[in-house]
Amino acid sequence: MSRAQLRFQVDSRLATLLSQEYPSSERALKELVDNAWDADAEHVSVTLPKPLSGGSIDIEDDGSGMTEEELRRHYLAIASDRRSRRGERTAGKSRPVKGRKGIGKFSGLMAAATMMLETRARGRLCRISLRLDDLARVEDIEQLDISLHSEPCAPELHGTTITLNDLHQGLAYPEANRLRQILLQDYGRQDDFAITVDDKRLDVDDVSGRYAEQDQSLPNVGKVKLRFSISDGKSGLRQPGITLRVDGKAVGRPGFFGLDQRDDFPRKLLRKLYGEVEADGLRDHITAGWDAAVENSELLKEVEAYVQPILREAYEQQYRQEIQLAQARLQKAILTRLSALPEHKRVFADRAIKKILDKYYGEPESKVEPVVNVLLEAMERSDYRILLEHIAEATSSDVAGVAERLDEFGLAEMAFLVQQAAARQVFLDQLELLVRDATTTEAVLHKALERNLWVFGPEYSLFSSNSTLRRQVEDVLGKVYTGDKADKRPDLLLNENLSGKYLLIEFKRPSHALNHGDYVQAIGYRHELTKYVGSAVQVLLVGGGRSADFPTGNREPDVEERIFGQIISTARRQIEWLLRTESS
Repeated sequence: MSRAQLRFQVDSRLATLLSQEYPSSERALKELVDNAWDADAEHVSVTLPKPLSGGSIDIEDDGSGMTEEELRRHYLAIASDRRSRRGERTAGKSRPVKGRKGIGKFSGLMAAATMMLETRARGRLCRISLRLDDLARVEDIEQLDISLHSEPCAPELHGTTITLNDLHQGLAYPEANRLRQILLQDYGRQDDFAITVDDKRLDVDDVSGRYAEQDQSLPNVGKVKLRFSISDGKSGLRQPGITLRVDGKAVGRPGFFGLDQRDDFPRKLLRKLYGEVEADGLRDHITAGWDAAVENSELLKEVEAYVQPILREAYEQQYRQEIQLAQARLQKAILTRLSALPEHKRVFADRAIKKILDKYYGEPESKVEPVVNVLLEAMERSDYRILLEHIAEATSSDVAGVAERLDEFGLAEMAFLVQQAAARQVFLDQLELLVRDATTTEAVLHKALERNLWVFGPEYSLFSSNSTLRRQVEDVLGKVYTGDKADKRPDLLLNENLSGKYLLIEFKRPSHALNHGDYVQAIGYRHELTKYVGSAVQVLLVGGGRSADFPTGNREPDVEERIFGQIISTARRQIEWLLRTESS
């Protein structure tokens, strides 16, 4: 019986295969920029050659650079995870580390046959070269001899330069505009990481689409400059919104200056907006941590009132034709049913369908059509006969007034607006008493709100619960909570709307502040329930407050939290506004 030692062999083709992992030359170059980010660079310059010029691609950064020892132990270690060696964040600027797989060093070989790296750190300059031809001559990549040139340099010098020569002729040359758009997704909003491509710094106008720039002096704020682009790409941007800048510094996260609060604005279009607004006059209305503007600032409202109509007009010009075409396709699909309506009903249906298409822009027609059908069913029901007869008999001016209200509130709400609003006010009074009672349990609130999801907002009013969904929730809880934990089950409500979308509501008692554990628990239930329902599940967490550790960013999609007091206050304002509008 014989024994032998075996070992893995790393084929020299590995480097070529790894370089081919990237779908385009621009994506491969982005990987080299990521390395500069991980090196705590403040500036990266990318220079591209003109097509067929025979020139090189140069990527130069002012990061920490590498010593000879770091080159040997870290850079030349294939598939070594930097995070496991040095942590999740960079040493100097505490940036989240981009490099994960330890293969980014080969990305340059996708675009070129030769890659030279020159790096400076702590008084030493080191230079190495990698060539695809050399890799092809050895069977094992560990047998490849890499020449290292090392010499002294000024101690204050630091950074890395990568030069790519002998560009592959079978591939299209990297395009500067395309590279800028890719880099903009990750780095366009970084104040401490400037990127130039062919001597042009990454900026708002690099978004492919409609670019606009306006400035004006506002009465109380002073000079305000707005620069933005609306993308014409099929997918949304990774970091959409308008960044507020004060004294050259970004304030908080990008926002939408009220567009995201409007029911008549297609939410999917928000993901196509990218820009910034400079308003130095707000410097005294910024929080101490520089993470937001003061919400109730009158100056901020003045800026919002200036910015929002400009954005709306730009969207109108760019996307109105698309929305009209979608409207025509949908109206063609339901033309027979629409034409069967009396003329006076058809006018309102046309207006309401347009409003629905505006709101649900970008959604598949299979999801929008059921919403339109609900509207048509409401128009056809005899419950509204008296109201419609009244509209038909009204004068032209009266019809215009009623039509405007129908457009805002929806036909079904309008029919019994006064009676319904009064009843809902009584309901909110009782609900507020429950919420203020410290002994109120989750189950009690579940029972009170199960059939009254309008309290959470109009977008939730079409969700409903049924016995099948209730049993599915019980099955999940039965798996998770057993034995002596059974009495600690959370109170969950699973609902479904007409489009087959599911809503999971987790109620917490009014005396409980939502925390990180509640968030983790809720998304855990979603993952488990998805196995049963076979579809995406939206999560709504409801409690008495928010703890400091409740996540505000980097959350899973379709997870929202609501506070009982805010829910009731918002619902009251909506009812009071409706009644005030109706009586005016």
